[in-house]
Amino acid sequence: MTAKPLITLKGVNKYYGDYHALRDIDLTINEGEFFSLLGPSGCGKTTLLRTIAGFEEVSSGVLMISDTDMSGVPANQRPTNMVFQSYAIFPHLSVAENVGFGLRKSAMSKAEKATAVEDALQMVGLAGYGARAAHALSGGQRQRVALARALILKPKVLLLDEPLSALDRKMREQMQVELIKLQRDVGITFILVTHDQEEALVMSDRIAVMFEGEIGQLGDPEDLYRRPNSKRVADFIGLMNFLPARVADDVSEEVAAKPAKPLGLIDRLKQPFAPVSGPKALPEYKLGVEVQVPGLGRAIVPTSQVPKGLRQAECIVGIRPETLSLLFAGEKTDKQTVDATIDEVVYYGDMTYYDVRIEGIAEPIRLAMKNLIGRPVLEVGVTTKVIWDERSLVVLAPE
Repeated sequence: MTAKPLITLKGVNKYYGDYHALRDIDLTINEGEFFSLLGPSGCGKTTLLRTIAGFEEVSSGVLMISDTDMSGVPANQRPTNMVFQSYAIFPHLSVAENVGFGLRKSAMSKAEKATAVEDALQMVGLAGYGARAAHALSGGQRQRVALARALILKPKVLLLDEPLSALDRKMREQMQVELIKLQRDVGITFILVTHDQEEALVMSDRIAVMFEGEIGQLGDPEDLYRRPNSKRVADFIGLMNFLPARVADDVSEEVAAKPAKPLGLIDRLKQPFAPVSGPKALPEYKLGVEVQVPGLGRAIVPTSQVPKGLRQAECIVGIRPETLSLLFAGEKTDKQTVDATIDEVVYYGDMTYYDVRIEGIAEPIRLAMKNLIGRPVLEVGVTTKVIWDERSLVVLAPE
């Protein structure tokens, strides 16, 4: 099914005096999408969210929701609702009174309002909590009340301004799963602002990574993580080792799938199991970019992991810690290996992170190993081999 655009921003700029908070933002957010704005503090993500909500007017450009220009449309007349970082729960009101607060001027009858409140509480897993005092709730429960209060007005877009940042890690992970399920159940567009990379990767259909008022990269979580388009994006999302490298050859042409020649009658008799309906296409074969990486040597990086238009010889190669592994005693591999010495060990229970030194590489590189049953945790100073795969490399332009 083709995604239908719901929110469109074209050339949106926002100034606060001389400060340029949003810079020529072009963005489309679709109906029913869980979309995240991710970036460091001060990058403009909250400003962009407040602009969509109507709390801030754009300085220039066009912002449209459901094909309607939002210029001059106040926040209370937009098909959006917002859940703030602080939740803004009224402590002197009950849970039901908090949830139904937005309905107080509605033409609905008292019974209809009560039904709507109970439905909203049911939606967020708080059925039966209506009479409870708001100040007696836990952090996770207050967050759900804030969600119910926003959802009861049935907005087309729910805006979430770092709603999980005040929760402890265990509760935050639980609420991430609940928000994903809730968004799927209600089917409306969620736009989340967060500085937590893991949170954005877990929850989102697509992510816009922002820096200094601009969108550095837009894509789905896997694309952003595996194929960042710059060192800045790669460094912000997860951990990555960066190694200097040099392009040995330009990007090679991709060889597309070519249909095989039709089989004649004699050939069919010789190959009785060949398909009578026609020949199959030959498998696609992709070449890449040859790079020389000090300490690792020659590698052919797939074209999908090389910036388009890369022409300079000097570049950077990125490699995620979990794509590297150690060769333990008694193990064998047919993959590429390089000698290494363990420089540091950090044990996390389920994972162990190793910093290893490799001849030819100035700084230690980090790798991550799952702590499987029977797998030892190696000590500092142990010599070993690091297993690596050229398919896990990403070529980036130097900054």
